[in-house]
Amino acid sequence: MKRANIRKKLLKVLDIAPAIRDILLTDADIAEKRRRIRYFLADMLNAAFEDEPTIPPLEWILSRSGVNVLRSILASRSERLAGFSLLGYIDDILHEKGPRGRDLPGPGFFDELSHLLRAVKGQTQIYSERIPGFVKHQGRRAARLRSEDLSRMARNARKFMDRYPTGLEEEVVRVRSRNKQRILEYFNATDVEWDDWKWHAAHIIRDAKILGELVRITEEEREAVRRARGYNIPFGITPYYLSLMDEDPSEGRDRAVRAQVIPSLHYVEKMKENRDIGDHSMDFMLESDTSPIEGVTRRYPNIVILKPVITCPQICVYCQRNWEIEDVCSPDAAISRKKLDKAIDWIAGTEEITEVLVTGGDPFLLSDERIENLLYRLSQIPHVERIRIGTRTPVTLPQRITEGLVRDINHFHIPGRREILIVTHYEHPYELTPLSMEAIQKFRRYGIDVYNQLVYTFHVSRRFEAALLRHKLRLIGVTPYYTFNTKGKEETDDYRVPIARLLQEQHEEARLMPGSVRTDEIVFNVPRLGKNYLRASQHHDVISILPDGRRVYEFHPWEKKLSLMDTYVYTDVSIHDYLRRLKAVGENPADYRTVWYYY
Repeated sequence: MKRANIRKKLLKVLDIAPAIRDILLTDADIAEKRRRIRYFLADMLNAAFEDEPTIPPLEWILSRSGVNVLRSILASRSERLAGFSLLGYIDDILHEKGPRGRDLPGPGFFDELSHLLRAVKGQTQIYSERIPGFVKHQGRRAARLRSEDLSRMARNARKFMDRYPTGLEEEVVRVRSRNKQRILEYFNATDVEWDDWKWHAAHIIRDAKILGELVRITEEEREAVRRARGYNIPFGITPYYLSLMDEDPSEGRDRAVRAQVIPSLHYVEKMKENRDIGDHSMDFMLESDTSPIEGVTRRYPNIVILKPVITCPQICVYCQRNWEIEDVCSPDAAISRKKLDKAIDWIAGTEEITEVLVTGGDPFLLSDERIENLLYRLSQIPHVERIRIGTRTPVTLPQRITEGLVRDINHFHIPGRREILIVTHYEHPYELTPLSMEAIQKFRRYGIDVYNQLVYTFHVSRRFEAALLRHKLRLIGVTPYYTFNTKGKEETDDYRVPIARLLQEQHEEARLMPGSVRTDEIVFNVPRLGKNYLRASQHHDVISILPDGRRVYEFHPWEKKLSLMDTYVYTDVSIHDYLRRLKAVGENPADYRTVWYYY
């Protein structure tokens, strides 16, 4: 696009807020323009809190949010943190000075700016419906009209959820039974072996040739797996989890299942690039800075992470610890006995710790004896009152959850004295199966609770997709616990979703579900510092909009009222690009039109 056309397009966007446009077109210097726009925004904020008849009901809330976001972006401090001045960038374009040293604005930039200005002016027009009829009535008449309105909301939610199949449906169970038989025939195995978790661990699918002989894969999937193996990037799928994939993926029902373990070419090449240059940013959470002793991570006062093993039966593509995993089921992945002893001794000597999260990797790759011994040693520490076990085997290898294992774990679950609980990771309703449900019920029959941590990736972010997962999880005995924003690692760009979409999902989809279903918190993991609760808007700010349309956020540490800590600056993915990807997989972007107004 030519610079003259860019200026013309920018002026058209600024026409939404004529007062701001006129200030920007003056010959005043940047400091004076900043001052004048601030005065204008102050007037808009005052109007938002007054009874301003020109702003429709509820639009005043969006206006207030938009004003505060724009004020934040205009702050000199925000420009310093973001390394970018939106005001200066726009001024250069309008006065034909550039943009100097910057890329030309993309479609996402114009979309973000126009929606922000609409919010400031109270002109989002997202409230297209008339005020519900029940507000004009009282008593039974009002109640019945309200009930009809609520039923309409529920039917709309169900319309979306009915699009997503689950692994508990009879037709899907039949298909997967045939998948199982095909896999058994390929390996010349029996049903008895299928029920043995060690057989699955010994027959993990590790290369593109075998994968392609068992399920149909695209050329891109084949090449990505081939390169991953050539670059020594961990890849592997258990025979059980492979049986969850449709032989013909053309319908896209198993898209989220495949995306869990089959890497994209972007992921593979970025992983290789970062490894070749020794880029420590792969350790996104900076665990090296929060590990007081090998095998232990500590970010909070009362809980620590203990990692006895750093590998899994299969590796999730977006794994937080992919930078330190050597291979699937690597024999060298378990921490040495000596180092484990030191880690446990350190926990025993740190009396403030009341809870230990045993994770990795997946600790259920260890033998029953080693797991029982580890739990015994932790249970002998008087100040440890709760032991959490992080495992994805109920999803990827439910055969591992044997009666013997559960009994061994239950020995240390003593109500009133010590709690044992399981934290697992279901990502999509298509992963729920009768066998997986039975694994969960084994824990529940012994009084051991099971919680779920969902990583909110592109592949589970369609309307009401996560809501259906939470609903079905409760039915099989799993409590939704956390919904994580995907880590902002370069190699996982294909998986990342705008923060605004997480907020939209919680407010417009999860909020329609019963309270027993929407028990999870949406969080952003801040490197070195830990979880930032996205529901609490006072814990983060939008501080810039970049030329490509990406928002820049400043996250506040959870300790901000307790100790002096630094904030964290994060560049999000573009909402414009995200909506374009949704459209490519058959979604209607109009269904997501309010996403722009979540900050």
